[in-house]
Amino acid sequence: MPEPDARPTETTGWQPDVLDGFEQLTLPLTPDDEGEVVATLVRRRRAGGGSAADPRESRDPLVADRGIDVLYVHGWSDYFFQTELADFWEAQGARFFALDLRKYGRSLRPGQTPGFVTDLATYDEDIEAALTAMGHGILTADRPKHERNLVLMAHSTGGLTLSLWTARHQDRVAALVLNSPWLEFQARGIGRKVLAPALELQARIDPRAPLPQVDLGFYTRSVSRTLDGEWDYDLAWRPVRGFPTHPAWLTAILRGQGTVERGLGIAVPVLVLLSARSTLLPTWSPEMMRSDTALDVVGIARRSTDLGSQVTLTRIDGALHDVVLSAPPVRAEAYQDIATWVRGYVPDRPPPPEEDAAPDGWAPARWAGRAAGTVRDTVRGWFGRSG
Repeated sequence: MPEPDARPTETTGWQPDVLDGFEQLTLPLTPDDEGEVVATLVRRRRAGGGSAADPRESRDPLVADRGIDVLYVHGWSDYFFQTELADFWEAQGARFFALDLRKYGRSLRPGQTPGFVTDLATYDEDIEAALTAMGHGILTADRPKHERNLVLMAHSTGGLTLSLWTARHQDRVAALVLNSPWLEFQARGIGRKVLAPALELQARIDPRAPLPQVDLGFYTRSVSRTLDGEWDYDLAWRPVRGFPTHPAWLTAILRGQGTVERGLGIAVPVLVLLSARSTLLPTWSPEMMRSDTALDVVGIARRSTDLGSQVTLTRIDGALHDVVLSAPPVRAEAYQDIATWVRGYVPDRPPPPEEDAAPDGWAPARWAGRAAGTVRDTVRGWFGRSG
């Protein structure tokens, strides 16, 4: 592994993206044993160019700028292509950015093992590079406050990664939105603890050994326009049966889920979006067009209470694993739920420095005046809509 100073310091600048109307920024990272490593930041193309960190960039003049920046991170065997999600956040008065992590999508290079890491904390470098480009880099004495609030949003494995990252960097985050986060193994805690020792041994012997293929392609069938879904995307970057999995990677996932089980202590508001039910079967069923075919949503719903003290759980009937790829009426409900939650829980801009501490010294005063229930879990949909 190269020393940290081997990381390139220059980027190629914003370039046209594969998505019409968007642009991308390559973020060089520290090379690893497979060679060059990069992450890729994506945003709406701005008239006249300009810096991603410049809040004066052109935007819809009819939408008031709320002083919020959103960074979205995809899930396993995935990349950013959900332009409707960008439309939604920009309609809320936020600036939207998406990150293709190392060895995924735009960031995947020839000869690399797709999605492979041995520790989810490896992504700290990717996230930090993206935040720096967005104007949310690490604060210094010369820059004690950011001018805009940061909202993180992530799907599935990205939701696990950003939950762990948020727990370690809470002073930099205003809120966290999780779309079907992989907070718990499908066999739940007992299955995870039974499987972990054998996987850890295999990871030490052959970390990149292929694991049995468990993705039968049903999820792709429900979302891809080439099959029964409505979405167009690159099947090389999001394969029909997903990328091959490996012992060291799955060990990293199980360790991350174990950390969640012990409690993350996140104090900032968290919104968790899940389908009302899962359909985990070895054969195709039409119900897979209206449910989560990847994860056990009941196990994740229960595990979500271990994230922190301000968790809102929304169970959406008819939702797919990626809630924002569900049928139009379903994702419209999801977007309405997010918009309502944002209005209640996310302040428009960071407070002046003198308002940093509440009188008791426990919680930032920036959360004052938010919806009631500041120090409790708001869990909606546990009864009557369970899977």
